[in-house]
Amino acid sequence: MADQIAVVGGVDTHTDFHQAAVIDTIGRHLATAPFPTTPDGYRRLLEWMRLHGDVLTVGVEGTGAYGSELARFLRANEVTVVDVDRPDRKARRVNGKSDPVDAYAAATAVLSGRAHGRPKTRDGIVEAIRSLRVVRRSAIKSRTQTINQIRTLIVSAPAEVRERLRGLPTYQLIAQLARSRPGADLADPTCAVRTALRRLARRYQHLTEEIAEADAELDPLVAQAAPGLVDLIGVGTETAAQLLITAGDNPDRLKSEASFAHLCGAAPVSASSGRTNRHRLNRGGDRQANHALHTIALVRMRYDPRTRLYVARRTAEGMSKDIFRCLKRFIAREVYKYLTSMNIPQLHLLQAA
Repeated sequence: MADQIAVVGGVDTHTDFHQAAVIDTIGRHLATAPFPTTPDGYRRLLEWMRLHGDVLTVGVEGTGAYGSELARFLRANEVTVVDVDRPDRKARRVNGKSDPVDAYAAATAVLSGRAHGRPKTRDGIVEAIRSLRVVRRSAIKSRTQTINQIRTLIVSAPAEVRERLRGLPTYQLIAQLARSRPGADLADPTCAVRTALRRLARRYQHLTEEIAEADAELDPLVAQAAPGLVDLIGVGTETAAQLLITAGDNPDRLKSEASFAHLCGAAPVSASSGRTNRHRLNRGGDRQANHALHTIALVRMRYDPRTRLYVARRTAEGMSKDIFRCLKRFIAREVYKYLTSMNIPQLHLLQAA
């Protein structure tokens, strides 16, 4: 009587197909099968699981990557989804590695309670911010690479080129190179380096325009998603966008401000043993969120009077090594209040589709 059996599903996600598995509530393996990563494949996967019983929960590996669309589909069909980490190396050495093994492991992790994290919904304005920010970050990285290439070429350029460009600030250097006329004899090293510098300068200008366009798109979205967040001292559009992405479209999944601090790698981790009672820095968590907190702390240390007084006091007490850790922990606590109280408008992409 399959309709009277409660089952738990597990999915090992891939680019072209997902391996699904079903176990019962006492952990017995019932079945496993692959399904394509298409809308029809998601529908058949859910129907196949329901053939084995009443689906309580489905554990999905990679809900932020290969399994993101499957997670959205399952939630739209009122199925509880749990984010499952891949098995650790010890478990893989003991149990082996294959797609069915990983799918069963995902289901077992949910049943045992080892996996219990709520995945990001990825169907609201924060997901839109994340997509646009990918373009901005890659443009910034390319622009930095471009100016480094320009300065490297100038160092090895002939003296008549190098002396005219040496010591110029970046904006003057780019403007001068972009409007230069290098000539047509590319067999001449001087002409070739001038041509290369002009092309790189124009690439730099194009990337600058692309970054400005991304900023113009991101500013109103971030202000709409968290108007109070960008008003905090030291918090700009870039850092606010990263903290929003870390929290996701459903920040209520964060149980407390301490859990958010751990997620950002800004909370101390116990490192006690025997008679030793101490804590160490958390080197895990979302490192980009940790970098955003670090940037906010740097800005406050320079421009916020309260923070400058705090830094002076802790330095006088001989606790300078703990200043950044304490500041980032305080900022995480302050930011958490805005992330969990904001009203993020949902796009309901699945319902619209």
